[in-house]
Amino acid sequence: MKLRLGQTNRLTVVRRAEQGLYLSGGPEDILLPNRYVPEGANVGDELDVFVYLDSEERLVATTETPLAQVGDFAWLEVAWVNQFGAFLDWGLMKDLFVPFSEQKMKMQKGRSYLVHIHLDPQTYRILASAKIERYLSKDWPPYHGGDEVDALIWQKTDLGFKAIVNNQFAGLLFDDEIFRELHGGDRLRAFVKQVRPDGKIDLSLQRKGQKAVADFSDILLNHLRTNGGFSALGDKSPAEEIYALFGVSKKVFKKAVGDLYRRRLITIEDEGIRVNENEK
Repeated sequence: MKLRLGQTNRLTVVRRAEQGLYLSGGPEDILLPNRYVPEGANVGDELDVFVYLDSEERLVATTETPLAQVGDFAWLEVAWVNQFGAFLDWGLMKDLFVPFSEQKMKMQKGRSYLVHIHLDPQTYRILASAKIERYLSKDWPPYHGGDEVDALIWQKTDLGFKAIVNNQFAGLLFDDEIFRELHGGDRLRAFVKQVRPDGKIDLSLQRKGQKAVADFSDILLNHLRTNGGFSALGDKSPAEEIYALFGVSKKVFKKAVGDLYRRRLITIEDEGIRVNENEK
């Protein structure tokens, strides 16, 4: 098995030493220092470990889980800065280096930035870069309208929010599709509206179509049943209040209310909506 530097590997314990356990890692064994050795680990055991380079550029393993791995886009905070670049806290003892050449603007201690983690092809060191566009996939996105995806919020634009889709592609959430406060680094579920001719992906925070209404109708009915059979939210309620409680647009909410009403499961009142007595 080829060792994956900067990623989690399953390695076998081959020997014990004073400083820890040595794991199989190809041409040379890799040290798992005592502080990371799981209780009861023995020679022959297989362990899931993250492999990176220590301060002296030697291969080392840890059972700690970093905030991101090689190949990932991640929102990370600057721990310190020196004359060579910035160092990001990624959950390990050794911070992640971002050279000045890989910064879009000079990074500041205490601030967080979206970066891509990669291996430098010349030095084989694990580095991060804020030049995100360079690391987005050039392949055509294999998605269709309605597909559910993971979205990592990137930055605000005049149209809405840029996002990284499934850790590979560029996407955009338009302002009129957003009914909640968003911040850089937020991870959320989104749905593909369309893939544009330029390969960019238009996103929505809600599933479109009749299936979305049917799914939410069930959620709304269950909410009513478990909250005394009544909700003060109705057709005239602000969209922000509806989204804050249910995570859907007012349009989806109103369609679900209409669906439940037509099925004679609820009654619409001036003060809100109520489950019919025989449906509680």
